[in-house]
Amino acid sequence: MTRSTHFFCLSWPLAALFGAACAVAQPLPATESWQQCTALASDGTARLACFDRWARSQTAPAASASNAPATPASPVPAVAAAPRGPTPIVINLTTDEGCKNREFSDLSRFWELEPGSDCGNFGIRGYRPLSLSVTRADSVNVRPSSPSNMGAPALAFSKSETRVQLSVRTKIAKDLLTGANPRLKDSLWFAYTQQSYWQLFNKSLSRPFRSTDHEPEIIYAYPTEANLPGGWQLRYTGLGVVHQSNGQSLPLSRSWNRVYLMAGMEKDSRFRVTGRVWRRIPEAVGSDDNPDISNFVGRAEVTGSWTPNRDNMVGLTLRHSLKSDTRGSLRLEWLKTLGNGNSEKDLSGLRLHTQIFSGYGDTLIDYNRRRTVLSVGLSLVDW
Repeated sequence: MTRSTHFFCLSWPLAALFGAACAVAQPLPATESWQQCTALASDGTARLACFDRWARSQTAPAASASNAPATPASPVPAVAAAPRGPTPIVINLTTDEGCKNREFSDLSRFWELEPGSDCGNFGIRGYRPLSLSVTRADSVNVRPSSPSNMGAPALAFSKSETRVQLSVRTKIAKDLLTGANPRLKDSLWFAYTQQSYWQLFNKSLSRPFRSTDHEPEIIYAYPTEANLPGGWQLRYTGLGVVHQSNGQSLPLSRSWNRVYLMAGMEKDSRFRVTGRVWRRIPEAVGSDDNPDISNFVGRAEVTGSWTPNRDNMVGLTLRHSLKSDTRGSLRLEWLKTLGNGNSEKDLSGLRLHTQIFSGYGDTLIDYNRRRTVLSVGLSLVDW
């Protein structure tokens, strides 16, 4: 009797993963074929066993079948092969890509000035901080007026309020003028900011919203590389068109439209200065709700910020009327990071926000009234 050698599939789980057939079977010698099985007509049991062995030899791996010298006398059940499935697709999500990648500077990430700091079109980004603050002012405008709108009824507004600011933007186009540049990317944005003062603590007036200002704008940012004295670097220039209104009916209606030029520069990762200068788009005399608004709110704005570390940011914003009769405003603020992430690159967007404002234009309804406002609250930032 010929001695048989057993064939074992020791790693059938791995074979199942890759869709290979794994049969625990003993292949026939190369000389045994279905013709030989047919010749065993006089012995039905031997004939059936021969055909079983031949059938198993057709499903066993070709290499094993050619190397096995013999088979056992009785059949051994085969282990069915696992079906071959689709190759899995692995997607890695990380906050260290594009406009979240802190290997790039703050201004590069904010305006996505380089291919490595680009987060694509039509995604929602933060613009100004999303904030909820409790405020206290030195005065409140109980009877707003303007040269063209007089006679609003006086209301007993409270000096303590809650301020809510929502601000988002999305990039709607890129590479408009820098398509052939492999290092720099320009971009076109749409942004919307809404700021509301809510008389939350004024129960006698049924806690109304004293003012809500709406500010949509279109912004074009162009990457600019220029070394400036003192280690500063000019990072971008651009222009924009902005509409601002409070959505009120007469005599409380306030609105204006502006076109502006902008620029931004930075020094390492600690200092940034951005600026805008604008010109109001003229309106017909009969439809201008606030003809002197530029003389109060101003015609230019400069913002400087200092980030001594990842947890703190101090900012100062100055607005000026660019006239001999100086008006405008000053805003000083401090943002403190709350709830750090697990690493230096994974910081929370939640900030403790403290701010003091003094001047004109804290709201459109107060554009011609000087106010000093202290606010404390929480902000979410996206840069």
